[in-house]
Amino acid sequence: MAERNTTDQVLELAKQERVRFIRLQFTDVLGSIKNVEVPEPQFQRALEGQVVFDGSSIGGFFRARESDMILLPDPSTFCVFPWEDRRGKVARMICDVRLPDGSPFPGCPRTALKNTVKAAAEQDYTLMVGTEVEFFLFLRSADGKATSVTHDVGGYFDLAPIDRGEEARRDMVSTLERMGFHVEGAHHEVAPGQHEIDFKMVDAVEAADNISTCRFVVRKIALDHALHATFMPKPMFGQNGSGLHLYQALFKDGRNAFFDAQEKHRLSGLALHYIGGLLAHTRGMVVITNPLVNSYKRLVPNYEAPTHVAWSEANRSPLIRISSRRGEGSLCEFRLPDPACNPYLCLVAILSSGMEGIRRMLDPGPPVNKDIFNMSQRERSRLRVQNLPGDLSEAIRAFEKDKFLQTALGSHISNHIIEAKRSEWQEYIGQVHPWELDRYLAYY
Repeated sequence: MAERNTTDQVLELAKQERVRFIRLQFTDVLGSIKNVEVPEPQFQRALEGQVVFDGSSIGGFFRARESDMILLPDPSTFCVFPWEDRRGKVARMICDVRLPDGSPFPGCPRTALKNTVKAAAEQDYTLMVGTEVEFFLFLRSADGKATSVTHDVGGYFDLAPIDRGEEARRDMVSTLERMGFHVEGAHHEVAPGQHEIDFKMVDAVEAADNISTCRFVVRKIALDHALHATFMPKPMFGQNGSGLHLYQALFKDGRNAFFDAQEKHRLSGLALHYIGGLLAHTRGMVVITNPLVNSYKRLVPNYEAPTHVAWSEANRSPLIRISSRRGEGSLCEFRLPDPACNPYLCLVAILSSGMEGIRRMLDPGPPVNKDIFNMSQRERSRLRVQNLPGDLSEAIRAFEKDKFLQTALGSHISNHIIEAKRSEWQEYIGQVHPWELDRYLAYY
């Protein structure tokens, strides 16, 4: 991505690259990417924040009587897509959503994250985030529809010819790199058809921007290879689901504030308080980090996904794992989120909780280095290890009880999440699913 461009630099870059259209990209409350496309004669007007759209048509924005909204592009996000057709090149810019008078819109997820980052910066802290994005590649039917049939029978780190998706994955990485992303690695994951792309640590807003754009690019390149890419957390029964692992650390004065060579575990008190904040608000944030009915079918034992609220240095069953490296590599891996989440709101919940833990000096307790899955309930209770919500309904209730997180997200966003997720849950429980027919139809 371009280095902190100004409006004039964007116009000059667009001219040099012969860009014909710019997509003004933004994200709704539930994490769906939206865009308004403007042609070359309108670039100046768009960059000045004069593009108006109907906010009432976007879920979680405004009612019809309050519909007019404007898009304010961030010049630093100008990026040319590395493909071109007869209509010319297309670039994208990520926007903040504003009200007609130019004031911030309280339902804009990116603005909510920027405000949270600003609050941390006022205490001289910068959250740096590295991401591991997992997804599945499935075949398409003869008429182009997505199927749940995998393209391979590969496993973790398998090499072609077993991994038939290697060519598509390589094209995804090449495309992302040409767009300015710093890709640290990509490989086949555990389940058939499952893949992962890893990104270098960047600041929180850029990390969320990267996740959002990555999902678009992965789907586009998959389609070019006659495949369907899905970020659905658990598309296959009996296989691992897809996670969005977030490696994070607070930096102060250019140094990793999580490291302290003199302390136990070589973690600073600040790091432990940050972890304490995450643990204190984990149950409340699950509806943000794991927003679908399907999300909770990933969070079950024996599939390398967390099921309990705990942190660890030595195993992968807790939802927070501390990296084995120390010094500048002292990182907290948050393993709870899945790739269907809104990355902006996910990072709002994480950073707000961590900073609250620092403010209140919360104690995370000792690390749980045993296998939590195989512990007795009595032992879990002794270690104060709580269960994660078991379904979307329980997650909604946990969020409703967490007034701190609701305040951090703002009432507009919080109220819409509760309303939308309740509606989704009611629709789900009212359906008759194939499992029920297979189980009960002939027996009763």
